[in-house]
Amino acid sequence: MSRWRKLLRATLGSERPALTDAALEAAMASAIEAARVRHALDPEAEAEWRPGQALRLLLVGYLGTRNTGADVRVAEMIRQLRAILSDEHLELSVCTSDARLSAGYFPGVRQVKLPDVYPPFLVREVSRQHGVIACEGSMFKSKFANALTTLMTGALGVASAQNKLSLGYGAEAGDMDPLLEAFVSRYARESLIVCRNEASRDVLARLGVPTASGTDTAWTFEPASAEEGEATLRAAGWDGRRLLIVCPINPFWWPVRPEPARHLLDGLRGTRGSDHYRSLYYHRYGDADQERQERYLDALAEGALGFAREQGAAIAVVGMERLDRAACEALRERLGPGPLLVSDEHDMFRLVAALRRADWIVSSRYHAMVCSMPGGVPSLGVTMDERIRNLCEQRGQPELSLEVDDPDLGERIWEGLRGIEAAREEVQAGIAACVARELVRMGEMGIVAEDRLLQRYPDFPRRDVPRRWEHYLPPLSPALQALLEQVDAPEAAREEARP
Repeated sequence: MSRWRKLLRATLGSERPALTDAALEAAMASAIEAARVRHALDPEAEAEWRPGQALRLLLVGYLGTRNTGADVRVAEMIRQLRAILSDEHLELSVCTSDARLSAGYFPGVRQVKLPDVYPPFLVREVSRQHGVIACEGSMFKSKFANALTTLMTGALGVASAQNKLSLGYGAEAGDMDPLLEAFVSRYARESLIVCRNEASRDVLARLGVPTASGTDTAWTFEPASAEEGEATLRAAGWDGRRLLIVCPINPFWWPVRPEPARHLLDGLRGTRGSDHYRSLYYHRYGDADQERQERYLDALAEGALGFAREQGAAIAVVGMERLDRAACEALRERLGPGPLLVSDEHDMFRLVAALRRADWIVSSRYHAMVCSMPGGVPSLGVTMDERIRNLCEQRGQPELSLEVDDPDLGERIWEGLRGIEAAREEVQAGIAACVARELVRMGEMGIVAEDRLLQRYPDFPRRDVPRRWEHYLPPLSPALQALLEQVDAPEAAREEARP
């Protein structure tokens, strides 16, 4: 604990919002330790799985915010868990910030409200469960909000303290501040984290957290039909020309920080500024950040308009999270009239169907690229962190990842799209090979999940199937089955592994 106290003292000397993050981490740590003591003194106080019972699992993610990527990930995790463990043996729950916004996405799954102050809730809810699966992609990083990583680690830590299944699934790890690193190192080291790339495994290995190789779970998602995707675009104003879709964000207003005093004062005044995120959390968004956002949007418009005019193409703007609406509307103003689709008005099935109708995509959203790749859509990433860079590396196309603050971003987007069009078949072949490899990995991580479960609950009923990756995927669409027939997926995976 001496290291913890030193880090806490260092944090106390920094800016005030960091103090609230530190207080939340300390409260979560206290809750985990209390759960550990209670389990040691009275292990029957919590639910314990016994043969013949349904296995109760709590999925903890970034849900109820209309974040398309997060919703798709969890929907496919649920389908995979049901395929591997059998629905009759499972009783699944998910945490959601707003059940109205996640309604209809996870049929047959109990949705439970996640409060803004969550440590006591996690102890109560995990005590009712037989295990926890942390679902967020950006699971361990300070880029967006320390509170999100504290939530993921806290849920895993309580499950471990109660000697239950504790699994992070399809996770990514990046830069964390020292106090958060110490928290993750202390409370995730009894869990297993299945990472979606090797760079994340390296980050967690330095913290002593056990990991295994995996991938994202969105690869198997089946959207609405192509006809519904086309109808959605036409209803928004698409004229049927070749289509460039652009998915913008605001990369410069992260992280969000808790500011309870400001939240209280705003409540008394009855006002909320444009930098208010939700509850007591606010974006860090000064004048310099706003200027960077303007330059980023100008560059997206410059590159997209230049290329679209060359190709005689239309441009649609797609917001993968309702939080992206302001960026989407600002970009639409720069581009002129055209389709605008945002997830606050369009569900994940139609939004992904629209993405797959595109001829090209320029995206700052990781899952816009992942969800469009099974449809063979060539994409160019404009990234704020390591996720899109890692994805383009996995595709063997690192040159198709650009940086949000590149001073020549507009010109580079234009050139990147030209390069994609000139080598379209080669780019699509690389995408197809990548999708096939990731399907193999997703099946293999299903085997890892089953092994971890059986290690904790050896009497849990296991299916009588060969331990091969194809038996550990959810049911695949005809398009994905055809892709696997065209690409030798196991051979593609071996090729990537060769030095």
